[in-house]
Amino acid sequence: MVLNKIRVYLEMIKFQHSIFALPFAYIGAFLSQMKVPSFITIFWITLAMVGARSFAMSLNRLIDIKIDCRNPRTADRALPKKLISIPNVILFTVISLSLFLLSVYNLAPICRYLWPFIVIPFVIYPYTKRFTWLSHFILGLCLGMAPIGAWIAVTNTFSVEPFLIGGAVILWVSGFDILYAIQDIDFDRQHRLFSVPVRFGVKRSLELTSLLHIASIVILTWLGINLSLGLFYFAGLVVTSILLGYEKSLIKPDDLSRLNQAFFTMNGVISVVMFCFVTFEVIFGKVRFV
Repeated sequence: MVLNKIRVYLEMIKFQHSIFALPFAYIGAFLSQMKVPSFITIFWITLAMVGARSFAMSLNRLIDIKIDCRNPRTADRALPKKLISIPNVILFTVISLSLFLLSVYNLAPICRYLWPFIVIPFVIYPYTKRFTWLSHFILGLCLGMAPIGAWIAVTNTFSVEPFLIGGAVILWVSGFDILYAIQDIDFDRQHRLFSVPVRFGVKRSLELTSLLHIASIVILTWLGINLSLGLFYFAGLVVTSILLGYEKSLIKPDDLSRLNQAFFTMNGVISVVMFCFVTFEVIFGKVRFV
């Protein structure tokens, strides 16, 4: 009974999708001082990520419950199927936010003043699809704050580099969320919801996604040059670029049958691969091009 309830909550917040943002939070933390942070720092960063993401996802489910009930793709989620009550989800949302705040107060002192800037986009995002096709970029911002926050949590200072990582993540996430929204294009049009596919069509959406992902790689290249990173990091960028190219090859304007494979599998692989190469760079990165 208890395990089943836990599974329902984890499914509600799509806990497995943490693989998208968490590795980039670690990337920000690792690159901030070019070393692996202490265990306790990694512990609190991880809890902050879990709390923030759980808060964002459960709040999204609450705000979107009417839309999810109408959409055949989402009608079998926990709230529409009444597997969880609304009061329980509200309680879960409050607990998740509390976990995030507890973690923040155990990280660098500056984080205690910056946490509202993390939470506000989480609150705004679910409403954006009701009035703008730029909603994908707000979601990108939500995930892009992970490496920025982790960098600041380690260093207690601002610098250009975490915003480069964050910018790259914003473009990457915005791109794959545009891909994901293609499957809801008919429903969104019918219910007057906004998205890039609704506004520009499938073909243009695929083209925009490619441009966003190319720009993301360019920014990560700039980051590597700015930090004087070496062979492992740039090898990771090459592999990531190949994976992004393969992801695009899975989806055609007239064939979306492999969309879920492109979204779930490939993006999870991409974030983990990039994190692994950054870890190699931080630990073993003595090889330089010049």
